[in-house]
Amino acid sequence: MTDSVLHSVLLLTSLGVIAAIVLYVVSKKFYVYENPLITDVEDLLPAANCAGCGSPGCRSFAEKLVNTEDISNLFCPVGGNDVMKSIAELLGKEVIEKDPTVAVLLCQGSCDMRPKTTQFQGPDSCAISALVFSGETDCQYGCLGKGDCVEACLFDAMYMDKDTGLPIIITDKCTSCGACVEACPKNIIEMRPKNKRDLKIFVGCMNEDKGGIAKKACNVACIGCSKCFDICPKGAITMANNLAYIDPYLCTLCRKCVDICPTNSIIETNFPPKKVKANVKPVKIKTDA
Repeated sequence: MTDSVLHSVLLLTSLGVIAAIVLYVVSKKFYVYENPLITDVEDLLPAANCAGCGSPGCRSFAEKLVNTEDISNLFCPVGGNDVMKSIAELLGKEVIEKDPTVAVLLCQGSCDMRPKTTQFQGPDSCAISALVFSGETDCQYGCLGKGDCVEACLFDAMYMDKDTGLPIIITDKCTSCGACVEACPKNIIEMRPKNKRDLKIFVGCMNEDKGGIAKKACNVACIGCSKCFDICPKGAITMANNLAYIDPYLCTLCRKCVDICPTNSIIETNFPPKKVKANVKPVKIKTDA
């Protein structure tokens, strides 16, 4: 009885030793070397895993940064220029400094400007609504108001305004990750340069219908009148599909287009109020003839 137990112990011990040797040989043979710089770069990244850089996570982006010779086209929108400079110094590579951007909603179709003409009874989701429904108003291009963009934001930089039915973007919290852009099925959220003091001018409308139809659906719709296009001194405005678009990199923020827009569809943010010129009547001075 004792011999059989001893034999069993010796057999199990032998099998364990053999298995350990086999695992050791296999691990050495199939060992995959990983550059330790990948971990160092990952530690510099913000660990947001937002995919704003084009990679599924910070780890995969770190691998791309380490394994790519020219990283000038790679950028972490959450970390920004400071993080990219630190990574470039660590890797001995060059990066291009980029202007910060923020998300902008290209729609002003609030409840008072764009009245509802029907009601959607399906799931409370923009993605599903867009597949089976054109919207609860006569504008099929505007915000659906279900908040998919807000749910996609990982940084609490957006919330739904109960009064307007539109998402509100908190510029100071926006990291430019682009998650809200991807989540919006109507493509009405765009990343635009933040500029100093967050000054922006853009067309807050995506309605491609002809003027009369667009205006009937929404009081602040772009009617494609081209007045802004004609007055722009820098050629920053283009007209396509009955709709004006302002190029943020050509626009000099002169505000001439804002004043001339007949439907107030052009939005200006954070500008000081314009000074109103006083109507001063000329004073006639009497002179001796």
